[in-house]
Amino acid sequence: MPPDNRQVDVQQEGGERNPAPTRGATPQELATPAGPGDVKLTEPKLLPDVEELRRIIDLIPQTIVVLNPDGNAIYANRVALEYTGLSLDEVRADNFRDRVFHPEDVQRLRGERQKGLSGSVPFENEQRARGKDSKYRWFLIRYNPLIDEKGNVVRWYATGTDIEYRKQAETKLRQEERELRQLIDFLPQHVLVLDKDGTLLQVNKTMLDYKGLTLEEMKGGGTRERINRDVHPDDLERVQNERSAGLSRGAPFETEKRLVGKDGRFRWFLFRYNPVLNEAGDIVRWFATATDIEDRKQAEDRMRNEAVALREQIDRDSMFEDIVGSSEALRKLLRQVAKVASSDSTILILGETGTGKELIARAIHKRSHRVDSAFIGVNCAAIPSSLIASELFGHEKGAFTGATQRRLGRFESANGGTIFLDEVGDLPPEIQIALLRVLQEREIERVGSNKSIPVDVRVLAATHHDLDTLVAEGKFRQDLLYRLSVVPLQMPSLRERTDDIPLLVDYFVGRFGKKAGKKFRTIDKKTVQLFEAYEWPGNVRELQNVIERAVILSEGDIFCVDETWLKRQAPQFAGPAVALNGALQRQEKEMIEAALAEARGRVSGPDGAATKLGLPRPTLDAKIKRLGIDKYRFKVQRSG
Repeated sequence: MPPDNRQVDVQQEGGERNPAPTRGATPQELATPAGPGDVKLTEPKLLPDVEELRRIIDLIPQTIVVLNPDGNAIYANRVALEYTGLSLDEVRADNFRDRVFHPEDVQRLRGERQKGLSGSVPFENEQRARGKDSKYRWFLIRYNPLIDEKGNVVRWYATGTDIEYRKQAETKLRQEERELRQLIDFLPQHVLVLDKDGTLLQVNKTMLDYKGLTLEEMKGGGTRERINRDVHPDDLERVQNERSAGLSRGAPFETEKRLVGKDGRFRWFLFRYNPVLNEAGDIVRWFATATDIEDRKQAEDRMRNEAVALREQIDRDSMFEDIVGSSEALRKLLRQVAKVASSDSTILILGETGTGKELIARAIHKRSHRVDSAFIGVNCAAIPSSLIASELFGHEKGAFTGATQRRLGRFESANGGTIFLDEVGDLPPEIQIALLRVLQEREIERVGSNKSIPVDVRVLAATHHDLDTLVAEGKFRQDLLYRLSVVPLQMPSLRERTDDIPLLVDYFVGRFGKKAGKKFRTIDKKTVQLFEAYEWPGNVRELQNVIERAVILSEGDIFCVDETWLKRQAPQFAGPAVALNGALQRQEKEMIEAALAEARGRVSGPDGAATKLGLPRPTLDAKIKRLGIDKYRFKVQRSG
């Protein structure tokens, strides 16, 4: 800006300006008072060449405006005039700020600017100034006071630095931050931001929704209190140790823990922690993500229990791998299996020991719609009474001595599939009550917990006991018997299916011969005849054991069995006892038949056989069944 075309107007103390000369201000006029009452800046002899100073100011690539103590512009350098497209007179006008600066900024900064001008301390602010192209750009305005010997402000020097590109970058950064925040909030994972010491700073919306809290509420109480409040008590000590060790190492780490939700229930989460480093390599933040792994943990528990069940099944020498036989008794049973397999009805499989009740249970499961889910077998007679509740229904940590962690029971492991309760007649009374609830309500309670857990399990049960007799003796609940025997299946003994013995012998000889590395050319006919004549009190299991022993001890290529293996030595003094027992049974049978004949085959009621004999009806039913009495023939005789 040429010095002969612009001038600086010096304001008097009373606020009245000297008339602006029509020519440009000289160096002397910039530095000395124009008349009485003007403020003297400094002695003339101390000033440098003012013209040279003005040239220097005009070359500075910042806008420079000189203000009087009230904040009114009295001078502007060439950069300011060229940017605004205004003359010096227009800069000095009262409406300069309203004309140049953005209306929002003028209003926003009015109080702040007045407060700064009323003091004597440098200050700054950011404003948008309009250029001669009518476009606004952001400027950083710094105000510096010129103070006289008495400490009074006589001038303010305002410099403006163009920060438009910085503001655009900040706006873009804020927009990107908002977009990133929205993206993080939409993630199905929980996201947390921690400071270098692990103190919570931010969480995403997914985490807030799960917890049902605000960010301030989540931060409340400090880190240790938050962990104690949110983490499952069983995981607390482990999680605190793993977290502390991970943060101290300063490397990525992860941990699994159960986190409580707004519904008060705990779910398993996998937390992964990653450090954020600055240029110096120091940790400034931790980013943590939490992935819901509840379903995976449930599956792991089920697989763990299924693995236990599978090992137990392998440890137990299975009776045979497939159903072998073609006798009418077996075909009748298999026809019943085909009919009931597709339903979800509870089935009670009855039969002597060793007849293959579990094999039939597995056949029912394989033909059901639950075939792709677990089949869990439990031998109720093989589990101690003190542990059977935990084995069936699971337990919580600390429920009893030795319960060091939560464990799922067999019912939860079989969820969606089938559970087979073998030897159900040996269940203790308290477990019978719990089992009745499972059958009625379809829910269980773990030992040490009062929270009900729904289960979708088909129950198959089996026993060699006469449950009617156990009911009559008060050892088994009658209501549980009704629930279990929705569909009863009677397993035929090997005595009832002698036609299957040759097939079974051939099957087992081939199976155990392959296992022992032996091949038999033929099977001795006398051995087969011996097998067919034997009573087989141990049924198929006994036949299996005899054949396995014969395969191991055999030396030739003809399979045969020593007939002495099938002879049972009569116990000492057993003869009289057996005879007495037989006599008592015959006498009991005659008394019951006489009562049935008198009652015309009726068991219950005032005129029934049970009343005449003075027995409970279930007890008499059990005796009729045990003694093989056909009560219906008495109705036929009386009616005829």
